[in-house]
Amino acid sequence: MDLSHSTLVVVPTYNEAENISPILYTLTREVPDVDVLVVDDNSPDGTAQLVSQFIKHTPRVHLLNRPKKDGLAGAYIEGFGWGLDQGYQAFISMDADFSHQPTDVARIVEELKKSDVVVGCRYIPGGEISGWGPTRQFISRGGNFYAKTILRTPFNDLTGGFNGWNRRVLEKIDVRSIRSKGYAFQVEMKYRAYKANFQITEIPIRFANREVGTSKMSGTIFWEAAFRVLEMRRSHG
Repeated sequence: MDLSHSTLVVVPTYNEAENISPILYTLTREVPDVDVLVVDDNSPDGTAQLVSQFIKHTPRVHLLNRPKKDGLAGAYIEGFGWGLDQGYQAFISMDADFSHQPTDVARIVEELKKSDVVVGCRYIPGGEISGWGPTRQFISRGGNFYAKTILRTPFNDLTGGFNGWNRRVLEKIDVRSIRSKGYAFQVEMKYRAYKANFQITEIPIRFANREVGTSKMSGTIFWEAAFRVLEMRRSHG
């Protein structure tokens, strides 16, 4: 399957003015055959305005403005929905803060030619995390182990957000119907794909802690994910 010029990278943003221009420049340089959709939650720091300026120089970058801050999951759902309506055949989700490496996008695109879902994995040989302290690493690894155990899946990075999806997967799992928030959204998407018998491949990635800007992680997101995993197990068996 040739995914050139049919792949959309969806990048949610809120107050990413310090990162957005460099990430767009790097993406369009490293993977010129993909399009990029920035989904901005009305950032007060002018993120959307910077994207609009960038769009003037390339037709491969697009902007979807949302009226208010409404969470990562909602941004991805609207971004995927926009891409499905536009006819894209493959989708990649990634952060705007360089925690996900733009150079890995081409690897995900290549793997999507053979797999239905590609998971950028921090916890297999070749994967790594840099810039996190022991506490945050423990929480992340513990959360993944918890989700993997409760849902009885063979995968090692259910909460990670650097993933590739073929169009047929998003249509089959009905991505617009997902109501989970935060990390639970990433878990539920993969779990639905797993239960639908799609081929899921994990590839190692290097995850780097953001250097500028502010993390959006909170305790509420963590606990919501824990409860939603239990609900998924009860709902899908």
